[in-house]
This record gives sequence, C-alpha cells and structure tokens, in this order.
Amino acid sequence: MNAPENGLVNALERPANGFTRLIDIVFPGDANHHGTLFGGIGLAHMDKVAFLVASRYAHVDFVTASCERIDFHVPAHVGEIVELTGKVVRVGRRSLSVEVDLVAEAPLSGERRLSTRGVFNMVAADPLERYGGALPPLLDEPETPVSESASCEIVFPDQTSHYGSLYGGHVLAAMGKSAFVAATRHCRKIVVMAASQRVDFMDQVLAGEMIELQPSIVATGRTSMTVEVTMVAEALLSENRRLCGKGTFVMVAVDENHRPVPIA
Repeated sequence: MNAPENGLVNALERPANGFTRLIDIVFPGDANHHGTLFGGIGLAHMDKVAFLVASRYAHVDFVTASCERIDFHVPAHVGEIVELTGKVVRVGRRSLSVEVDLVAEAPLSGERRLSTRGVFNMVAADPLERYGGALPPLLDEPETPVSESASCEIVFPDQTSHYGSLYGGHVLAAMGKSAFVAATRHCRKIVVMAASQRVDFMDQVLAGEMIELQPSIVATGRTSMTVEVTMVAEALLSENRRLCGKGTFVMVAVDENHRPVPIA
C-alpha cells in the first residue's frame, strides 16, 4: 500500500482567519420532487455557516436578523456533494453580514457549479462588554489554507443523547460522510464503505459547540483507500479546541455492478 503524499496540519490548530466550510452530500431525504436539493435545506445549511462564521469572528452569541440577495443559480442533484463557505463582508456596531456560497460538485467528474449565494445579517445577542460595546472592525486577512475536505458543523440539541452530549451514532455518520467525500475526491469513482477499522472517542461534545471533521487518505491499495478522520470540537465563545474523536475507514471504488475497480 502506498503512503499518502500530504498529511493533515495539526488538528487542533485553528485557521488564523477562522476559515469555515460545511460539506454535505445530497441524499434523497434532502431532495424535492424534482430530485434536486430542496431550497429550504440549502437555506438552513447557509444559515448554519453564517452563524459559525459570525461566532468565530467575535466569539459571542449571534442570532439571524435577516437574509438578502439569496440567488439560486443552478440546482444541486441527489448524490452530489455540496460545499458551503462564508466570509464576513460588513461589520457594524452590533451586527455583521456574512456572504455564503453553496457550490454543487459532481462526485465523478469533479465539476463544480455555484448553486446559491446569499447574505445573512447576524446580530450579537450579547452586550459586547469585552469589546467595549461594539464588534471588532473588519480586518483584511488572507484565507488560511486548510484540508480541502475539512468540514464544520454545529451540534444541535436533537443530536445529543440523554446525557446532553453529541450522540455517538451521529458522530459515526458524520465521519462516514467525511471519509466518503475524501475518497471520492481522491479517485473520482463510485465509492462505498468496506470497513470501519477503529473509532476512538476521547471527549464529549456539547450542544452549541462546533465540530470540525478533518479527513486524510493515509493509505491506498489497488481498489481501496484508507481514510483517517479526526474530529475536533470548538467552543465558539472561547476558541477552545480539543480532540474528541478519531476513526479509520476503508473505502472501496466500485463499478455499476458493485464490483471493485482500480482507483488509478
């Protein structure tokens, strides 16, 4: 088996500008009767990204006040990868605006299309005492390179167990998606999960925290790829980041008849 060309950066190192990306797969349950991503699901993803970008910018609680200029350019189809990124484009005294892009990606060809773009206006639900009563000014910082398949997500209460922490089953599903995206982008073939070699949970993740999944191809065979997925939790109000989980998954490239095929 071949070693990977590039490894991940330190999992606990936070990008200097808080670069935020959410990656998902359009499953049938997310689609409308046309077989494309339902607009409400897309808007919900965009709102999540806007919230995460705002929270990582100022580390206070934010609420969505409004959204504007939401333009749906092209649809995202079932089975495609959707990648959302956001950036702060305006900062006022107590509010800021986040521009969010939703890009659809064809898994086999790698073709990427801007599907949706919009601006979300977020208001701080906090007296901002730490900043003297006003949000910090917008700085022109270059984007910090991160793993191309690293993805963030916020933990909502319905994803927690009766202990109040993120339910392990949701973590496994998220790790599986992350491994799928990394393997698909590596070989651009139909990919299925063949095995989950090992998953370790080091710490709990609480509702309201952000998780960041960082996948890395650690080995390849003739038809298989071994993907290591690291999960880091980030407390949005404090910037504290901690390693909470790590898993190893074997993904296999297959043809239309579900038979293994070479990845190269």
